[in-house]
Amino acid sequence: MDIYERLREVLDAHPSTAPKAKAIDEILQILFTPPEAAVAVFMSFKAKKPAHIAKKCGLPENEVFNHLEAMADKGIIFSRSKDGEKLYGLVPLIPGVFEFPFMKGGGTPMHEKLGKLWEEYHQEALGASFAGNPTPLMRVVPVEKSITSRDRIHSYEEVKTLINNTDYIAVTNCACRVSVAGCEKPKEVCLIFDFMAEFLIERGFARSINKEEALRVLDLAEAAGLVHTSNNSADKASVICNCCPCCCTVLRGRTQLKHPHAFEPSGFEAFVLGEKCTGCSICADERCPMKAIEMINGIAAVKSAECIGCGLCVTACPTGAIELKVRKQVPSIPATVSEMGATVLQEKGRLDAFLKIMQS
Repeated sequence: MDIYERLREVLDAHPSTAPKAKAIDEILQILFTPPEAAVAVFMSFKAKKPAHIAKKCGLPENEVFNHLEAMADKGIIFSRSKDGEKLYGLVPLIPGVFEFPFMKGGGTPMHEKLGKLWEEYHQEALGASFAGNPTPLMRVVPVEKSITSRDRIHSYEEVKTLINNTDYIAVTNCACRVSVAGCEKPKEVCLIFDFMAEFLIERGFARSINKEEALRVLDLAEAAGLVHTSNNSADKASVICNCCPCCCTVLRGRTQLKHPHAFEPSGFEAFVLGEKCTGCSICADERCPMKAIEMINGIAAVKSAECIGCGLCVTACPTGAIELKVRKQVPSIPATVSEMGATVLQEKGRLDAFLKIMQS
């Protein structure tokens, strides 16, 4: 079997998946040299010592170490330190192999070619495969200012709580907007947390910020009409993406691919106080990323089934005519990232393959 097809199969075992398609073969050949791919196929999504990986490869440790460092510098695997020693692990396609190489801003012929290939892959296979079946990997988190005190139902629905519960924060460019270049929305608004944040900062893909700066990033994103999304679990955030419907993989799963489980909506939905609505149509024309608001006889009306509960319409309404309310049926959120991953793997039929890789 071709080494790149073997690598694709390894990456396909992750909940994010890596479905078979011509585009992914070309992508992997651009990002991984043949010797790097030959090392990567023996790696795990759990970080391991170079000596362990070298033994599995049957190659000298110093040779393997050099390949690992080269791949980490490109952002196609990750590294972390433990007890003074570097460990190395695979990253999934999303977030990882797709995003990390674009986080420095792109702009090279290689990045231009990769952008076209990723777009082809998204349309052909990855977008649908990444989506839930039915459990999604990502969910919408409402804009903090859009939730009233009476409607605060779960701390994991509050974006400020996600920031306060983390120890290490990095901000970097939105790989989707760098790659697709479909709009002029702010790019440096992607927040990464904890050990992956440390890796990205160490390798020059992101910069370190404190919690106050992170909250300002969220304010910038809200002002620009970007949707907060995070991992679909109730424990800790690993990322907070700030997504547009024209470029971002998560939202485009619905806006373009029409996949019902592309992401989980928040536990809220918008409703209009008709007596306050002046018919300015800002919510419908400028703020709703899903086109879930229409003007009927000069009054805004929300299509409940299409509302994702992001709260962007609420914060932009000049008369306070829109509010968020708790959904009648609040989406079920997995308790932990591990629980979410196990559920997704079972639904996608990949659990055994993933466990085999993790135990190697």
